[in-house]
Amino acid sequence: MTATDRAIQLTIAAAEAAADKLADDIVAFDVSEQLAITDVFLVCSASNDRQVRSIVDAVEEGLRDLDAKPVRREGEREGRWVLLDYVDIVVHVQHAEDRIFYALERLWKDCPTIELPEDVNVGRGGRPGDGE
Repeated sequence: MTATDRAIQLTIAAAEAAADKLADDIVAFDVSEQLAITDVFLVCSASNDRQVRSIVDAVEEGLRDLDAKPVRREGEREGRWVLLDYVDIVVHVQHAEDRIFYALERLWKDCPTIELPEDVNVGRGGRPGDGE
């Protein structure tokens, strides 16, 4: 079993919204074969608490345009690691330090990644115009 078309649609929209707010290292994992509760984990990071909140707001706005609302939000008050659960996808927006410490990629390394649009992947280590 693989992620549904709806899950892929939401994942791409969430990744694009996060990239618009300069999220770093945006990665999507198809966890549908490992978990019954969701199809995709989207993980991204930010350099500070304010940016974490900004990314969360942008993701929610972008997915609202697709008639998706989170059924659960966690961690917003602290602003270090916010989890948005949309049932089909779960979005993790982490402060860069927490991302390194918790290393979600290590937990899901055996799951296939979902290809994201090229402009989203700019967040992987660089920005346009910085030599990459």
